[in-house]
Amino acid sequence: MDLKAKWWIFYLLGLASAVLVSCGKGHQTPAQWGIEHQVLLIANGDEPQTLDPKFAIGSNDLNIVRALFESLVELDGTTLEPIPGCAERWEVSEDGLQYRFVLRDNLTWSDGTPIKAEDFIYAWRRALNPSSPSPNVALFYPIAGAEKYASYSSGDEGASQLGVTSEGREITIRLRQRTPYFLETLAHPVFAPVPRHLVDQCENAAAQQCQPWTRPGTMVGNGPFKLKAWELNQRVALEKNAHYWDRKHVLLEGIEFIPIENQLAEERAFRTGQVHLTYTSQMAIEKIAEYRKKRPDVLYQSQNYASYYYIFNTRIPPFDQAKVRRALALAIDRELLVSKVTKGGEIPARDLLPPDKTYFPVPSDTLFDPQQARKLLAEAGYPDGADFPQIELLYNNGELHRKVAIAIQQMWKMQLNIRTKLVNQEWKTFIDAQNNKMFSISRAGWIADYQHPTSFLATLTTESAYNDSYWGNKEYDALIEGGIVATSSTDAQEIFRQAAKILREEMPVIPLFHSTDNNLVHRSVQNWTPNPMHRHPYKYVYLQDKHH
Repeated sequence: MDLKAKWWIFYLLGLASAVLVSCGKGHQTPAQWGIEHQVLLIANGDEPQTLDPKFAIGSNDLNIVRALFESLVELDGTTLEPIPGCAERWEVSEDGLQYRFVLRDNLTWSDGTPIKAEDFIYAWRRALNPSSPSPNVALFYPIAGAEKYASYSSGDEGASQLGVTSEGREITIRLRQRTPYFLETLAHPVFAPVPRHLVDQCENAAAQQCQPWTRPGTMVGNGPFKLKAWELNQRVALEKNAHYWDRKHVLLEGIEFIPIENQLAEERAFRTGQVHLTYTSQMAIEKIAEYRKKRPDVLYQSQNYASYYYIFNTRIPPFDQAKVRRALALAIDRELLVSKVTKGGEIPARDLLPPDKTYFPVPSDTLFDPQQARKLLAEAGYPDGADFPQIELLYNNGELHRKVAIAIQQMWKMQLNIRTKLVNQEWKTFIDAQNNKMFSISRAGWIADYQHPTSFLATLTTESAYNDSYWGNKEYDALIEGGIVATSSTDAQEIFRQAAKILREEMPVIPLFHSTDNNLVHRSVQNWTPNPMHRHPYKYVYLQDKHH
């Protein structure tokens, strides 16, 4: 057991003791205390890196940030359709190039300061700042001038060319081209406003990035909850925001996000009443069958619009050869992987893009072909794996990641006679390694930011900030651009089929499986609806003990 897990257990014991003392009930668990006080306790995986909507990228960050901030639009927790957030209404021009939003007239920050339209535009320019861009900067690129703005040596030089303006309560956005899914992208927290009156104090006074405004006692947000406490490796505690525009519909008094990396510890926390739900995308593999059989009422399973894959650093030999990359991909038995290793209802991945009824209805044939894999490896100069250097496979903490890595290590040895060294890192170190391309092959996962194939495929375009492979292909880039503006689903299907074919030939990433949410949710948790994008609006959630 690692040190973080030990700290977490001590915290839970302390919380349980505090509950017993304060409530005077001999057997009340933290979960029962939470029901009584309307405080939702969530097991949230790794310790968050940041609560700044500009920099949040991992699910463990975004799960919290979505409670603290609200964008112009949000997504319905059941249909995933765009619904009004900070904007009470909007209109779109006939050509699909101009969006006009009208803000609600009662928007304030959690410190009572009025929110202005300029606060949104300030946040967007901050995210696009070329000296310190958001990792989600590509989401802004449909906006006219955004990509050019992000490449200026000084953000101010491109300010007048950015296609966003405000007047009173209105915000107008001009797009460079028709983008059917644009409204959905606006629900991402990177489009939320940030409190300029606080952020400027830090970022204009210092020559480097600093974020003290995201700490308890200082942080100001505009979501249904505000930050109450952040105790490192123990909890991030939120409380109801009394200044939120729709506070009368927020039923929870608070939320506590508890970092638990170990999935067995996470399941134990749920079983013993320490948390109300698990919010990582995969619970302990060993426990899934047991809950299916004995506790199906608390096991929430839903197919995600998501992919789990391995990334190649294509600048490091021998992974600079497409034949080597394809050989490694073809040596993996994905059917065996999901049936014997992951066991959570995952779909074997034949492409990076998940099957989609509208845009990608027919996936390619199986990717498992060990005979062809050995042939390709021999053609690349490594017959029967001779002289092939030992692979270093990087993955972050998590039982699922470890078991998948071990299984693939064995498959590569059995099918290709290749040795693999497994390298495990904790989340923050792992993310730094990926961002700085300090790996040969690395684990990755992607849950769509919006329901369109480009949410996946655009991550591998040459200039994408998400492209950690160093791979680039001009024909592929052009296809993705065409897929963005395609108005016919038939045309789009052909474009994405061609893009998938290029990825199969070049194999900058190895698709493994399309993920399934396997979460444990206490029967007291109401309005927590499974959906393909792992979105659960907290403002509608409440706790009700079904035994009373």
